[in-house]
Amino acid sequence: MGTILAKAYCIDQKSLDFCVHTPVRMLKPKVAIVHEWFVDHSGSEKVLEQMLYVFPEADLFAIVEFLPDHLKGFIQNKPVKTTFIQKLPFARTKYRNYLPLMPLAIEQLDVSAYDVVISNSHAVAKGVITNSNQLHICYCHSPMRYAWDLYHQYLRESGLDRGLKGFFAKAILHYLRGWDLSTVNRIDHFIANSNYIAARIKKVYDREAGVIYPPVDVEKFGLCMDKEDFFLTASRFVPYKKIDLIVQAFTQMPNQQLYVIGEGPDFKKVHQIAKGYDNIQLLGFQSQEKLEGYMKRAKAFIFAADEDFGIIPVEAQACGTPVIAYRRGGSLETVKEGLSGVFFDKQSVGSIGTAVENFLMKEKQFDPTAIRKHAEQFSVARFREEVRRFVLEKINKPGVHEDITL
Repeated sequence: MGTILAKAYCIDQKSLDFCVHTPVRMLKPKVAIVHEWFVDHSGSEKVLEQMLYVFPEADLFAIVEFLPDHLKGFIQNKPVKTTFIQKLPFARTKYRNYLPLMPLAIEQLDVSAYDVVISNSHAVAKGVITNSNQLHICYCHSPMRYAWDLYHQYLRESGLDRGLKGFFAKAILHYLRGWDLSTVNRIDHFIANSNYIAARIKKVYDREAGVIYPPVDVEKFGLCMDKEDFFLTASRFVPYKKIDLIVQAFTQMPNQQLYVIGEGPDFKKVHQIAKGYDNIQLLGFQSQEKLEGYMKRAKAFIFAADEDFGIIPVEAQACGTPVIAYRRGGSLETVKEGLSGVFFDKQSVGSIGTAVENFLMKEKQFDPTAIRKHAEQFSVARFREEVRRFVLEKINKPGVHEDITL
């Protein structure tokens, strides 16, 4: 990377050698940000959105880009350089089916003209190829979940734990694990989105990682002091979110009202559980504005997933709403027991029910103002500053590049 920057100032090899080993005032580095796929505006996209405020001149790369026009604002309407998968049949809706081709695809992205490459990765983005003169920093949301720690769960829930299809799925994931490990040395520095993920990176990749929590737009969520008599959960209805367990727990608590916001593959299953129970209302998809309204008024937000970080419980806390959370994963870092919520120890109906009863006994102890203050430590401004400082520290090596600014 030093050579690339120094070339702007040096015209021959002798001068180049001098520049590389002498502190000089440098231009801003040229930055590339590599993302998996642009199809919506979810958690990892919100991280990238804030990275672009730190690196507004960065160029974007991804496997595919199928963002509707109304969502392109979060990438500042920048063009995205994509791979051959972009043009394959049915890629717009079936891009995940091309997972076996993604290692090849990500390696075809040419980022050789950039001084700093930042991969925003939960699958293959970190596998982009860089050279020894470039600085590659990976913001890792998790090692590839379905290839590593969720491997057996993924196969079971997809019905791929047996049969011919299962055999091929296992072979593909075996290949992906090998490729994933082969890319680790392409990365100079890892950033994890939580201490939980830093431990997973150490376990899988045997690499240390700095921790920078994802940005949560706490300013967008207003504090509400007056809570109403209902509980809330909101999520995409997929198995690991355990919405079915939350709903089932409230079938055993007919005097407690539960509102459920979201949709997804498990919606029919959850609807069948809730059928006939007047205290449980499935509200389906709701606009962000309506979701915020329910979050502000809820007496507590219930979160049963084992998440890497979990943005939505922090958003609830920004409203001054306490959280009833599963005692594992990112929730241990975002929810403070006794101050901003309570925990349950098992992903089970009984454990959730006991936690709700525990909360009701302590309900008056929770101060919405204190909960809001706790949530502010995960702000957007904090994220931007920590990312900027991390990259600067890695660029500005003593005696080489000491005056680069971002």
